[in-house]
Amino acid sequence: MTWQQNYDPLGNPWLSTLVAAIPIVLLLGAIALLHIRIHFAAVAGLIAALAISIGVYHMPVSTAMTTTAYGAAFGLFPIGWIILNVIFLYQLTVKKGLFAILRDSLAHVAPDPRIQLILIAFAFGAFVEGVAGFGTPVAITGAILIQLGFKPLHASGLALIANTAPVAFGSLGIPITTLSSVTGMDVMLLSKMVGRQLPFFSLLIPFWVVFAFAGWRGLKGVWPAALTAGVSFAIPQFVVSNFHGPWLVDTISGAVCIGAIMLLLRFWQPKEIWPMPKDEAAKTEAPATPVPEAAPAQALTKANVWRAWMPWAILTGCILCWGTPQFKGALDSIFLKKIPVPGLHEVVQRSEPVAPPNAAKEPAIYKLDLLSATGTGILVASIIAGISMGFGAKEMFRTYLDTIWRIRYSLLTITAMLALGNVTKYSGTDATLGLAMAKTGSLYPFFGTMLGWLGVALTGSDTASNVLFGSLQQITAGQIGVSAILMGAANSSGGVMGKMVDAQSIVVASTATNWYGHEGAILRYVFWHSLILAALMGVLVYLQAYIAPFTHMVVHAPAGVGP
Repeated sequence: MTWQQNYDPLGNPWLSTLVAAIPIVLLLGAIALLHIRIHFAAVAGLIAALAISIGVYHMPVSTAMTTTAYGAAFGLFPIGWIILNVIFLYQLTVKKGLFAILRDSLAHVAPDPRIQLILIAFAFGAFVEGVAGFGTPVAITGAILIQLGFKPLHASGLALIANTAPVAFGSLGIPITTLSSVTGMDVMLLSKMVGRQLPFFSLLIPFWVVFAFAGWRGLKGVWPAALTAGVSFAIPQFVVSNFHGPWLVDTISGAVCIGAIMLLLRFWQPKEIWPMPKDEAAKTEAPATPVPEAAPAQALTKANVWRAWMPWAILTGCILCWGTPQFKGALDSIFLKKIPVPGLHEVVQRSEPVAPPNAAKEPAIYKLDLLSATGTGILVASIIAGISMGFGAKEMFRTYLDTIWRIRYSLLTITAMLALGNVTKYSGTDATLGLAMAKTGSLYPFFGTMLGWLGVALTGSDTASNVLFGSLQQITAGQIGVSAILMGAANSSGGVMGKMVDAQSIVVASTATNWYGHEGAILRYVFWHSLILAALMGVLVYLQAYIAPFTHMVVHAPAGVGP
C-alpha cells in the first residue's frame, strides 16, 4: 500500500497552512503562555497532530499510529539513552563530591562567570557537539554551569544559545553528509558553503552569550576573551570545512578554541570579577526533581582536581572513540539491527514540489545500534569513571535506578516530542508550512533560511531538518535562479539557530540543570535570541545570493555535474 502526501488538503493553501500550524502553536503556546508542564503540552501537541493528519490530511489511521510509535522509539533510543547516561555520570560525580571540586577548579582558572560561559558553554560545548551531538553538549555544559553557581534559567538558556554555531557540523558532520545523501549535492561543496556562512556567527556567539548574561557593561570587561574564542573557533571552522570536509570541523575548532582561551588566561584576566547574580527564587523554590546527596566538600589540591576532572576526561575519550567510523564500524559488525518499520517503511510517498517526480518512497528503518550508539559510549565512560571513583556495583546500580526515576518526565516528553515530529513529517503538515515560505519569490534566500530554522524548531535536529526540506530547497533554488548549494547550506546554517527553541533541547537543558517543569521560562528566555540570529543568517544568505562582494563567496557545482 502506498499513501501519497497532499500538501493542500483543504484546497486553499493559506487555510491548509493555518491548520498545519495548529499542533506547533498549541505546543509552544501551552509551554510559554499557559505554563502547562511540558510533558502534558507535548502529549496535547501530539494528539492535535494525529487528529489533523488523520482527519484533514487523510493519513490512514494505522500508518499514523505506526508513525507515532516509530518516533517514540527514536525518542527513547538514541536520544533518551544519551541523556540518561550523561545524567548518571553527573550524579556519580556529585555523590563523591567531585563535581564541586570541578566547579571550584574552573572558578580558580576562570573566576569570572562571563569567561566561564565562553570557555564551557561555547568552546567545550562545541567540542562535545563535534563528537556526539543530539543534546549531549547542552546536557554536559548545563550541568557544569549550574554547579558553578549560575541561575537555572541562565545555565539552561545560555547553554542553548552557545550551542548554535557548531551544530551544522555536529556529530562528525552528520547533518551535512545527510543533506548530501538526500539531495545528491556534493558533500564537499555543501561543507564549503556552510563554512562560508557559520564562521561569521562563530565570531559573534561568544559576544552574544556574554551580552545575554551581563549586558553591554559586562561584555566590555571581557571582550578580549570573547574575541579570542570567536577568532580561534571561526578560522579553523572555515579552514577545515573548506579544505578537509565536514567530519572534524567542530572537534578541531573546539579544541583550538579551548587552547586559545586557556593560553589567553595565563597572560590576561579581566580587571573586575563580575559578581554572580543572586537567584532568590531558586533558594525558596523546591527543585522539580531530587538532587543526589553530595559528599562533604574536599580541599582543592592537585590530586583532588585531577580526580574531579578524570570522569570527564574518560567521557571525552570514550566519546572520541565512539565517534570514529572505524570504531563504530567494528561495534556495528558485532551488533547492528536495521528494522524496517512494518506498515510505514516505503509506504509514504512525497509529492512535488517537495520531492522530484518519481522520488523514492519514504524509508522508515529503526536503527538499533546498541553497541555503537553515543549513549552506550557515555554509559561505558560512566561505569569506568564510577569504578575509578570507588563505587561498587550495587551502589552504581542504585544510582542508575535513581537517575531513571529522576528523568522519567523528561523521557516521556522526548518520546512524545519525537512522535509529534514524526507525525508532522510523514503526514506532510511540515511540508505545507515549508511550501508557504517557498512562495516568497526573490526574498526566498531569506525565507528559505528561516525554513531551516523552522525545520529544526519542529524536529529538534539539524539532520532531520535537512532530510525534511533539503529537496524543497534544491527545487525552489532552481525555480528562482539561485545556487542550490547556497540554499542547501542555508537550510543547515539557518537550522542551527532553531536548535535553542526546539522542545527536545529545552527538555535536555531543564533536566541537566535540575529545573524540569520550567521549560516555558527557558523558551521565553531564548526565543528572541533564536529568531534574531536566524534572521541575521537569512540576511547573510540573501546578500550571498544577490549582492557583491558576498556573491563571490557562493560555491557552485561544476557545469554538468550534480544539481
